[in-house]
Amino acid sequence: MQPGLPSSPELAQGHGDSIVLEHLGDDVSTMTAAKLSETIGVEVQGLDAERLVEDDELPHMLLDLLDRHGVLVFHDLFLDPETQVAFCRQLGEVDMSPGHHRVPGIYWLTMDQSKNPNGDYLRATFAWHIDGCTPMGDEYPLKASVLTAVALGEDGARTDFASSYAAYDDLTDDEKERFASLRVLHTFEASQWVAYPDPTREQIARWRTRPPREHPLVWCHQNGRRSLVLTPTTDYIVGMGYHEGRELLDDLVRRATTPDRVYRHDWRVGDTVIWDNRGVFHRALPYDVASQREMLRTTLVGEEPIGSEPV
Repeated sequence: MQPGLPSSPELAQGHGDSIVLEHLGDDVSTMTAAKLSETIGVEVQGLDAERLVEDDELPHMLLDLLDRHGVLVFHDLFLDPETQVAFCRQLGEVDMSPGHHRVPGIYWLTMDQSKNPNGDYLRATFAWHIDGCTPMGDEYPLKASVLTAVALGEDGARTDFASSYAAYDDLTDDEKERFASLRVLHTFEASQWVAYPDPTREQIARWRTRPPREHPLVWCHQNGRRSLVLTPTTDYIVGMGYHEGRELLDDLVRRATTPDRVYRHDWRVGDTVIWDNRGVFHRALPYDVASQREMLRTTLVGEEPIGSEPV
């Protein structure tokens, strides 16, 4: 089971006193990036939708910020689907899998079955996770995700983020040594049990069509950094008793997502948020199936496998 939701007042909501200035090519155009918490996230200011697709220097700068801070928040961009995809193409290869939207590269995140027939699966996103640990084929976990808020429910919308890099860095030296060789079996089924504790036989059969995957607990990235692979798809630790393994995995999630390590984004219509899926855990705070919440997501194709040694 995933740990309970931390209370909102304790979460990091903004540390704007820490500012990084990034100059974008001329004396007039300046982008500022204000830290949102001590461990993760910056709010990027000084940009508009037009500059996102026209400034040739911008993609490199934003990818550098993303690598250093994990989450980038943009208020009041109001990106239309075409502009969002065009912008994302400058950051990497866009996943063009069908997304039930008229614009290729856009996936409709909504529980409204008329817009997203697979919307019921979104309940699994209420638990801490990274995307892409149980692909149908040989795809790597996503490089990054870009989400734009189109509509919100009556009680708004909130998403939590925490650094999986920091989760590894904060381990003791003994833990780093012990965990280096651990491998974990991931199944899509395990993630769905979190959302549907009393499934039908048909649901279970459908979940099991996605093949299981075995990954190291510690992901050694191509840039030399290390992170923990913690997600609801974790079923059990290979070679360890089931209950002992579950206790360890759940404890690591709790330690990685204490309130002081979490940035909670309180969405406004027109917001766009980018996060590094390789180094960030995220979750949507639960909302009702009848909620009017509607987000447009574009994802960047993964570029590296989950490995215990750099490729």
